[in-house]
Amino acid sequence: MKQFILSAMPDTDGRVYITGKDFHYLSRVKRLRPGAVFDVLFPNGEAAQIGVVSLRGGCLTGERLPPEGLGTVGNSQEETGTPAMLLPPLALFQALPKGAKMDLIIRQAAEGGVTEIVPFVSAYSVSRPEDTACRLERWRRIIREARQQSGSGTATAVREPAAFDALLEYWEGLKGKYERPVGLLFHQNPLEQGSFHRYLDKCPDLVVFVVGPEGGFSPEEVSRCMAAGFKPLTLGDTVLRVETAALYAQAVIRIILLESASWMPKLSR
Repeated sequence: MKQFILSAMPDTDGRVYITGKDFHYLSRVKRLRPGAVFDVLFPNGEAAQIGVVSLRGGCLTGERLPPEGLGTVGNSQEETGTPAMLLPPLALFQALPKGAKMDLIIRQAAEGGVTEIVPFVSAYSVSRPEDTACRLERWRRIIREARQQSGSGTATAVREPAAFDALLEYWEGLKGKYERPVGLLFHQNPLEQGSFHRYLDKCPDLVVFVVGPEGGFSPEEVSRCMAAGFKPLTLGDTVLRVETAALYAQAVIRIILLESASWMPKLSR
């Protein structure tokens, strides 16, 4: 565990009280004892360290320690020294795959700092119906676990599964909130001559990428995505599994954006 994500801010005395499953995890799995120190993220994104004061009656009492160079998620590069803080929001529109593959996709997206995950039902989706509330609760738990393990400072959100029409409506709404949004559609067959660098060289302030289900997209879905402004790309000359494609795509986008200072032309002011 690189960091522990707290659900509440400390009280006026700087103390936190952890019970339930989180107490069990910290006391039984991590075996924390009085005097131990662990890194946390508060609900407002602020990073801190907590010193364990006591473990009694199923409650871990911790005390916030004085800051020693810890920052707040979302600070500038000068404040944190972390170039990743300058990345634009990265959203994954993922067609629902079959089985438990979506759990893995969500875990990997959270580890990689994806800002938002929007599952949707594609024409070729074969995902079985499932209670939405239970599914969302599981996905949010997976995101929390992934962020704690990886140390991601991005508060990854996941939305309820949407129909394809609703997905495109949501995309239109997003585009209106940003100046330089970029939408990427990952397709098995090349549809036009494009590249990651070509599409990402305009200093985007939002990047949305769409990954289909096991059977890919229907011709109608491809046409509608392109009409909505998504740029088609392929991921090499091999056919990737759906969970591999999502990971591959986010990794390529993230690395290119992280290294943009070395290749991206500066916008004129």
